[in-house]
Amino acid sequence: MSLPSRVLAAGSSPLLSTTICGDVGNTLTAAGSSTTDALQLAAVHNRVSTTASSTGVKLLPAEAGAIMTVANDGANTLTVYPATGSTIDGAASVSIATTKRRIFVGISPTVWVSILGA
Repeated sequence: MSLPSRVLAAGSSPLLSTTICGDVGNTLTAAGSSTTDALQLAAVHNRVSTTASSTGVKLLPAEAGAIMTVANDGANTLTVYPATGSTIDGAASVSIATTKRRIFVGISPTVWVSILGA
């Protein structure tokens, strides 16, 4: 993955740098307890710092080759939901324990697979 500073130094615009490298959502607060009311993520790389019990976030719609990351730095387990009609690892949601991270890879318009960090 490219570093934003290097993409900018090569003469690219800030918007192109964000498009190439991905944007960041920092200090996010999880919300809701289902796919219909979970916090809708808007960035590629996401750090959730507040996780009340049974709250979650919702990934962007899957695309083949898309990558999203979610870090749980909150006090409780975080539930991650896919977009409506999609799955993550064949399920309707996955969990991320406190201080853990997951990388999500889009396989098709309806399928995410994930890699759980140690």
